[in-house]
Amino acid sequence: MARIVGVDLPKSKRVLIGLQSIKGIGPARALELLEKSGLSLTMRVHELSDEQVSTLSNIIQNDYKVEGDLRREVTSNIKRLMDINCYRGTRHKKGLPVNGQRTKTNARTRKGPRKLAITKK
Repeated sequence: MARIVGVDLPKSKRVLIGLQSIKGIGPARALELLEKSGLSLTMRVHELSDEQVSTLSNIIQNDYKVEGDLRREVTSNIKRLMDINCYRGTRHKKGLPVNGQRTKTNARTRKGPRKLAITKK
């Protein structure tokens, strides 16, 4: 089983797709990693040898910020915005959309389920 940066890669998928299960690695970065390590695009994760897994792991750890470090940086950035009380920080505090989306309708993912108005009898 290929385990890179604390993440188990799916065995049956191609390495290009499997690398994308690591937070911080998307399609472009996965392709770049395969070129740096000299692996084939059609290679599957279960076909990787221990040496190839270790080279991929070393490249990722030395050159990129992924998984725990990336999550920590993102949360600290959001916390900083909330601490300085900027507009985006207050939107994060209130649990509303941050990037200018409409909230009169939609935005149910951020706002949660509808709160129904109580009617008089």
